[in-house]
Amino acid sequence: MNNFNPQRICFMFAMHAEAAPLIEKYSLEEVADFFAPLPPKLFKGSHNGKEIFAVLNGQQNGLDLVGCEPATLTTQLVISKINPDLIVNAGTCGAFKANGSEIGDVYLSKAPINFHDRRVGDSGGWYEMGVGFYPCIDATEIAKDLGFKTGHCTTGSSLDMADEDLALIKKNGGELKDMEAAAIAWVASLYNTPLMCVKSVTDLCDGGRATEEEFHENLSLASNNVKDACIKIMDYFLK
Repeated sequence: MNNFNPQRICFMFAMHAEAAPLIEKYSLEEVADFFAPLPPKLFKGSHNGKEIFAVLNGQQNGLDLVGCEPATLTTQLVISKINPDLIVNAGTCGAFKANGSEIGDVYLSKAPINFHDRRVGDSGGWYEMGVGFYPCIDATEIAKDLGFKTGHCTTGSSLDMADEDLALIKKNGGELKDMEAAAIAWVASLYNTPLMCVKSVTDLCDGGRATEEEFHENLSLASNNVKDACIKIMDYFLK
């Protein structure tokens, strides 16, 4: 990673609440209608000579567009229209108490990034296609230098978790459960665009509490932790 020096860094968010602290920190300005008529939103600025982009999936009917479909669309638009040197999927996630995770912990992704709710077969390569096993940059050194944890992101289309999902998560070593990382990683892999995920824990999947309740309770804390982590990552690449 010492030789990796991205000049155009794009932070991708699913929810405005996750993105707002970073947008405010760097005084990023919205580029109106950049992706029109599609819903994603672009905010742009610079810091110490590097271009910073924050892209949100946007809204429909007043609600943030979360999940794999919006993430796929947004990633395609980001790469084709912005062509960043690095995509940082920044946001929140669920994690597992059994793995030592706590609310507010910050993780950087480690390869591979998987899906956990795509069950399309077990033979002839269908299992591998469904799960994904997508690459991301090796952030081990960054995490060590900045004091973050590392974990395997695993992605599904639902906030809750079916028993079948949990079985695949365990089988493939998933540690951070979200709703967009693998979709972003798939598109990024098609273009060979470097990707890193920065996630802060809002809920513990095995903590005994209702996921939706715990998520909303800790969203502000986790979003601010993500912002602080992104600032440290920016400073890291400015060394």
